[in-house]
Amino acid sequence: MGASPTGFEALLRALPYPAALVSREGEDLNYCAGNDEFSRFDEELSSSIPSPDRRSGRDFDWRRRALAMFDTRRASDRFELEFQGRLGVRVFSCTLTWVSGASTDEAGADHQMLLFTATDRTSERKAESTLRKELLTDSLTSLPNRIGFVEQIECLVEDKAAVPGKPGYAIIALDLIRFSRINESLGAMAGDELIITVARRVKSVLRAGDVLARIGGNEFAIFAHVGHGLSEVLQIAERVRKAFDSPIRLSTYLINVEVALGCALAPEEDEEAENLLRQAQAAVKRAKKSGTLEVYRAHVLREALKRFTLENRLREAIDCGQLTMVFQPLINLQTGAVKGFEALARWNDPVLGQVSPAEFIPVAEESGLIVPLGRWALCECAQTLADWDRRFGEPLPLTMNVNLSPVQMVRDNVPRAVEEALRYAGIDGSRLTIELTESALISDPDKTRQLLAALQAMNVTVAMDDFGTGFSNLASLQSLPIDLLKIDRSFVTDMIGDEDKVAIIRAIVSLAGALGMQTTAEGIEKREMADALAALGCHYGQGYFFARPLPPVEAYRYWVDRSSSTMI
Repeated sequence: MGASPTGFEALLRALPYPAALVSREGEDLNYCAGNDEFSRFDEELSSSIPSPDRRSGRDFDWRRRALAMFDTRRASDRFELEFQGRLGVRVFSCTLTWVSGASTDEAGADHQMLLFTATDRTSERKAESTLRKELLTDSLTSLPNRIGFVEQIECLVEDKAAVPGKPGYAIIALDLIRFSRINESLGAMAGDELIITVARRVKSVLRAGDVLARIGGNEFAIFAHVGHGLSEVLQIAERVRKAFDSPIRLSTYLINVEVALGCALAPEEDEEAENLLRQAQAAVKRAKKSGTLEVYRAHVLREALKRFTLENRLREAIDCGQLTMVFQPLINLQTGAVKGFEALARWNDPVLGQVSPAEFIPVAEESGLIVPLGRWALCECAQTLADWDRRFGEPLPLTMNVNLSPVQMVRDNVPRAVEEALRYAGIDGSRLTIELTESALISDPDKTRQLLAALQAMNVTVAMDDFGTGFSNLASLQSLPIDLLKIDRSFVTDMIGDEDKVAIIRAIVSLAGALGMQTTAEGIEKREMADALAALGCHYGQGYFFARPLPPVEAYRYWVDRSSSTMI
């Protein structure tokens, strides 16, 4: 063993972990000293094999590292050593450092040596592995969660040897329909039991090699190698659907479970798993509406990204006051006087340009931004009317019509919002008309009745917008305190010469009269339409024949000019 420095031997024996002094002898290492822990460590290492998990970059041959240090003269070296021991995988944190004066030859020359130490980190690595497994696993179903699912897919795609040939692959996203209603009705424990049962049923119909994961509250995802493309995906989807042909028993209840399925096929081998999963989820949203398996198309994700961009830009526009209001005149068809204006929101974004209300209103409703947007519209309209009053010197004989979203009806305290807008502007409620769609009025009759009663108490007029396009019945129409029916433009357009449309308009006007309501016709584009509607007894009208929506200053001038002409 060469020179044996007794002082260092005593020090090494005192260390609680494997340690040894080594020197170089030709192309080999010479063991100069070592403790008992090192002897056991070296014996176990010599009879072991490298761990199959080499992805971490851990080394196996510490001797090679020591010889390299003698060549490179590096100051020190730190590395992890992993091998398969008698009791499983062992992991050690190792160091190599230079030691001077540990050994001298007969002439008294100093020989540099390396001190090797190894600290057992096996327990720590096992704890880390267990924690990582927990982080990648859904605790309720023991399936991979979203992060674990993506990692597993990446490994399966990279391991081309596991699947012969060059098969494609797909992700099928699955969403439970009406899960929130079940959860609210039966409780969270029943909801958890349902999730577990769904996971078992889906897993029972999958093939060996398919991967099932729970990626959200009531969302699952399936990864599948598909050699025959979409036809194979359809077969998997059909098996999943059939798994829910029989109801699921929860306590004393039998629950019929419906699922929405969306699929995304990998167009190429290097398609990112996370991106493919987002595509499948985008397809699921469409599947909820269509009721069938939806396959991702590129435009679906583009639409989702566009809506996301719109939402963020709209939020900023509301916060920064970038939206404006325009006002379309409402004309008394019998006298030609301006009865009032309907307020319409407009948005000219510095990045997106002019955005149509048909685009940003649905996004506002879906995201909840309709509440601050609706409140802003109420305040803006009331304030505009108050500004016109100050400009004229006295209250104008005008009303202001404001559209109320069905979503705002549900999420906001509308009576309070209306009361605050009127109070801050200092105008009477009789000068405000709230327009609600037919479907919004009849969706929850009791809640609607309370809302309308509160508006009525403030003298606010209520108009049913787009009448004739929904599914209201005479009983609900009679029981609700509605003051005005707005005839949808679909009946007014091309009404001249169309006896059916004329008959429908006559019936609506007659019905409104019988119920003590007034009527407004939308979409009047020609004088003939205005004259015909006036002859049928319609009270008010609006449309491009009279004026397009106008900015506040131009709308005020329009009233002034029209008032002067009608007085003459």
